[in-house]
Amino acid sequence: MKRKVKVLVACGAGIATSTVVMKKVEDLFARNEIPVEITQIKIAEASAKQDEADILISTTMLPTEYKIPAIKAMAFLTGINTEKVENEILEAVNSLD
Repeated sequence: MKRKVKVLVACGAGIATSTVVMKKVEDLFARNEIPVEITQIKIAEASAKQDEADILISTTMLPTEYKIPAIKAMAFLTGINTEKVENEILEAVNSLD
């Protein structure tokens, strides 16, 4: 049994787009039977919160580099290349521990 993956979902304001992405991420993890704990944040909070997370998924431009895998998930909003982003997320999860 894998441990719970801690995911930060960030958008510019921390509300609207991250809610949509959060649902898609929940669905992705459920389909792959991966336990997950998702926290919605503003992108400005990501640097401070990265130490308590495994992956950052963002709907906005990443203002800096992070110690954890940071995945741009605009595809979840546009519907274009969603499979590619899902695969990136799953690869990041598989590379943990």
